[in-house]
Amino acid sequence: MYDPRFEHDACGVSFVVHVKGVASHRIVQTGLGALCSMEHRGATGAEVETGDGAGILLQVPDKFLRKVAGVALPPRGAYGVGIAFLPADHALAEKAKAAIVDILDDEHLVALGWREVPVDPSCLGASARKVMPSFSQLFVAARGDASGSSRDGAAGTVTGIELDRKLFVARKRIEHELPAELRTYFPSFSSRTLVYKGMLTTPELGMFFPDLSDQDMESALVLVHSRFSTNTFPSWPLAHPYRFIAHNGEINTVQGNRNWMRTREALLSTPLIPGLERAFPICTLGGSDSMSFDEVLELLHLSGRALPHAVLMMIPEAWENHETMSPEKRAFYRYHSSLMEPWDGPASVAFTDGTVIGAVLDRNGLRPSRYWVTDDDLVIAASEVGVVNVSPERVVRKGRLQPGRMLLVDTSLGRIVDDEEIKRSLAAAAPYAQWLADGMVSLPDLPDREHVVHSRESVLRRQQVFGYTHEDMKVIIAPMA
Repeated sequence: MYDPRFEHDACGVSFVVHVKGVASHRIVQTGLGALCSMEHRGATGAEVETGDGAGILLQVPDKFLRKVAGVALPPRGAYGVGIAFLPADHALAEKAKAAIVDILDDEHLVALGWREVPVDPSCLGASARKVMPSFSQLFVAARGDASGSSRDGAAGTVTGIELDRKLFVARKRIEHELPAELRTYFPSFSSRTLVYKGMLTTPELGMFFPDLSDQDMESALVLVHSRFSTNTFPSWPLAHPYRFIAHNGEINTVQGNRNWMRTREALLSTPLIPGLERAFPICTLGGSDSMSFDEVLELLHLSGRALPHAVLMMIPEAWENHETMSPEKRAFYRYHSSLMEPWDGPASVAFTDGTVIGAVLDRNGLRPSRYWVTDDDLVIAASEVGVVNVSPERVVRKGRLQPGRMLLVDTSLGRIVDDEEIKRSLAAAAPYAQWLADGMVSLPDLPDREHVVHSRESVLRRQQVFGYTHEDMKVIIAPMA
């Protein structure tokens, strides 16, 4: 029988970014072209028109949205936007919208308005059309910023990541609290990024969402993904990109990672996200490995860590037996290993928050990724060569990701940040070695405890406490006895 725990992916991932942060429609078109070049990385069923999934993540296209929103929007960064996957039935969709507005109001957010997203279902296969949701774009601002002014009269006081933290809690409540018949999914809900995706083939993405062809749809970076999922069923929400990542590979440790996150929720808190417990559980039940990874990364980032920092917490390089690693970097990894278990692949993960964009290869190194830097300040990265036609004379640098290494472009700095610089800076940002010396206890240093003779009656209880199963007893313990 089908079991979502046995999901595996072998997908196509690419990003295109202007290093200096210059937004244009050309970047969007180049990204869509790269996506179409990875059509063979995606999968279809018996219907060639029904794909496993395709999508694009881009910066919030402020110029385009002001043209089509139908409502007055606050300054850029002071409003959030997302495409809601609503129930296909119109009456249920309206009920879902009303429930969403109530939750937003409870979270001190204002729904500025809804926009019906134009789509062209004629390109879809019958299976994709049968389960297709309805699509509405929701514009949101913090209460007091809805008209571009805040409680103290300053324009857009809740902006950027601060607004995204409020949207995060509201979105998680929407996901958890709406009844099944009103269930709504937001591919993204942010003041910084916007995602278009679905149960599509790569050529269908641009046709299905006419928004992407508008000349005012501009971005300085795009992240695209073509999904090939085995041992799972495609669905509209499980297409990539997610809110921060697109992923090629699989997270083979995902069940343990989810269990640890669930266990830690009772201890989680941050002054940056008041009432964080309203967002629990962090990992959506029944989600894919990539979805769970993205949800945890989102929490780590919104709770105050730079995105590269959060990524390295989840995908560390092989540091424990690295004899030439600097003490500072080793302390960084050792400290964070006590906070977060590695999400091991094989996996290649591309990530962005709308300002920085990058990719990292896990320490297994089994999902290759290549990159090119051109003479007109473009960086193109992909899971294979040739996704974008670039004349060889325009390429000023090219390379491949190595296991445990990170490629990062920071558009606010206008440059590529080297892997060594990233990690050196993060390792020096806090006294990790001192924290380890002060707070970490080594087991060999503990005093020997008094010998305890356990009764026979306690054997079963102790076996249950330590997770023994009938299979363990029969297959492992009994033959050794």
